[in-house]
Amino acid sequence: MQPLVIIGAGGHGREVLDVVEAVNHLSSRFDVIGIVADHADDALLARRGSRCLGTLDQLVGGDLAEVPTDAVVVLAVGDPASRLGLAERCAAAGFGVAPALVHPGATVGADVRLGDGAVLAAGAHVTTNVTIGRHVQVNVAAVVSHDSVIGDHATLSPGVLVNGSVTVGEGAFLGTGVIVTPGRVVGPWAVVGAGAVVVHDLPAGVTATGVPARWT
Repeated sequence: MQPLVIIGAGGHGREVLDVVEAVNHLSSRFDVIGIVADHADDALLARRGSRCLGTLDQLVGGDLAEVPTDAVVVLAVGDPASRLGLAERCAAAGFGVAPALVHPGATVGADVRLGDGAVLAAGAHVTTNVTIGRHVQVNVAAVVSHDSVIGDHATLSPGVLVNGSVTVGEGAFLGTGVIVTPGRVVGPWAVVGAGAVVVHDLPAGVTATGVPARWT
């Protein structure tokens, strides 16, 4: 089995652990060495049968003897900018990235490209001719419809609905229940607040809220 380290010990980290365990239930693919985080609730991790191995500095510094040199990482933090920073530090330290992790309760149609490090949670649905970038988080019950592109490091929160022919730029964050209507563009590093409905293209870096979504 491939040795794997989960980076992030918060709620999202434990949810990613759920995904890995569900994948392993069907076919033993990953040996989860443990979790790496600067802060961790040891009691919560123990209830999951896991533990914090140490900090990110210790991992990239080669100070965690339990982590084999061929281990791959999955980045289990919700914030896109944090995920990008983690990806850069892990790459510089020579760590590989886990292949896309798809919960057995998610569906992935034909002609779909999933980047390394992407995570599809239970109930996520990706239809056809969709590109999901590296380190993208597609959370519980999120939907990505036909002919759409989701850029690297983007986050789709629970219940997001991305309609057909949508482009979501690198590092964009879509809050819980966001709807992006067909053909729209969400610019790189834009933030769309929970429950917003995107009916016009959003520029890079803006924060948009409301129905219809308006940005500042």
